[in-house]
Amino acid sequence: MSDIAASFRRPFDAQVAAYRRRLGNLVPTARWDDLSHAEHDRAFVVAGAVKADLLADLGAAVDRAISEGTGFEAFKTSFRTIVEQHGWHGWTGEGTARGEAWRMRVIYRTNMLTSYAAGRMAQLVDGKFKFWVYRHGNALEPRLLHLAWNGIALPPDHPFWATHYPPNDWGCTCYVTGARTEAGIRRVGGDPGKQLPDGWEGLNPKTGTPAGVGKGWDYAPGASAVDDVLATVKAKAEVLPPQIAADLIQSTVQMDAFADWFAAPRGNWPLLRLSDADAALVGSQRRVAVLSADSAVKQSLNHSDLVPDDYALAQAVVDHATRRIKQDARTVLFIREVDGDQGHVLVVKAVVENDELFVVSFRRLSRDAARRDRDIRNLLRKAE
Repeated sequence: MSDIAASFRRPFDAQVAAYRRRLGNLVPTARWDDLSHAEHDRAFVVAGAVKADLLADLGAAVDRAISEGTGFEAFKTSFRTIVEQHGWHGWTGEGTARGEAWRMRVIYRTNMLTSYAAGRMAQLVDGKFKFWVYRHGNALEPRLLHLAWNGIALPPDHPFWATHYPPNDWGCTCYVTGARTEAGIRRVGGDPGKQLPDGWEGLNPKTGTPAGVGKGWDYAPGASAVDDVLATVKAKAEVLPPQIAADLIQSTVQMDAFADWFAAPRGNWPLLRLSDADAALVGSQRRVAVLSADSAVKQSLNHSDLVPDDYALAQAVVDHATRRIKQDARTVLFIREVDGDQGHVLVVKAVVENDELFVVSFRRLSRDAARRDRDIRNLLRKAE
């Protein structure tokens, strides 16, 4: 556990984002398994805690432990204070020092491990590793099957990861790392020739999960939530200072994951942030404009000269537009003319029903000066 514990003192952005996605959804439950699989990616749960204000305070205590690396002892102090303030009684473990220490450790470690795993998965996906390598966490009382999986390297789309991505039970400290070559697999402690044990996918009739995987743990923490990282970015970019928000969005557009999304789009990808004045042009309270899956497909068909890297220019087109053309009450065209270059046209539309801003078109202007001028004149004629 020492290596995992050390990593908890060095929180990383993807882990914090993964946990705060859960923190935004406080779900009162009587039992831990009232929710299952992907629902745990999106909800903060403490079994038996049925009051929203109690959950909020417990969630904030875990958040401090993850984002600030305050550690288990600080969490225990916060836990005792919160329980006393809210008069929470009857919880499993209450009444004995050993039982209470056990319950606090379960809450702390479970949220640490699952948020770490979800954040780590987001990094693995973004890194486009050819292999994912299962590593045992060096627990003092290792599970034999978890040891049997140690060092196995498989492609990211192998079905093993859908049910066996760690943690695989209460207290499991196994983890996954990425590699691009067989030599890379060896460098991270894997074995390129190691095969999965026969019958690895067989189910335990008592738990309904694969052997070696605890009840309710047969899912990949964060797999259902990789897309949700974008929702977190979008929400933050709405409230952060304009330049910081724009930089945050730019960092996601420049990731390899954007190119992957653009090739097979689903949902919406935050593409740029409008200024207050530009948002007012289309009567929107929103500031972040997204590229929808439908628009991405149309872009590929109608403007195939643009590659994913070109979309990182969208923010500059808006920020440094030489012309803004209000096409109608909800649509504005941004034109950026650049001396000695083509320049671009970008269209943002506000959809009131969805309370969203969409980038509905993005294209280059012609390199030919005469054609470019004619194009701009046609756009100006369409002005409201």
